[in-house]
Amino acid sequence: MIKLTDSAVNAVRGAMSSSAQPASGLRIMVEAGGCNGLKYMMGLAEEPKPDDTVIECDGVKVFVHNKSHDHLVGTTIDFVMALESPGFTFNNPTATSSCSCGKSFS
Repeated sequence: MIKLTDSAVNAVRGAMSSSAQPASGLRIMVEAGGCNGLKYMMGLAEEPKPDDTVIECDGVKVFVHNKSHDHLVGTTIDFVMALESPGFTFNNPTATSSCSCGKSFS
């Protein structure tokens, strides 16, 4: 369903190891908002919620909110070190358009 590149896995592992709060995985969901109607939301999580699907990518647990599942099928998440804005990027084959920042789509 969702794939994390090696760079994204390393970024999540680094964030988890340096987090002040306990974290066992990365929660990803889609919410209404952003430039194109939907936006990606993600953050470290201590444990999955009852309505999450748990996926494992190279030893990193990813918690996907069930209502977000259809919006994320086939998505590849990468972590890019760019001069202007390092961070996570989303390659989502179900998106029909996305904004220039890459965090919002429709």
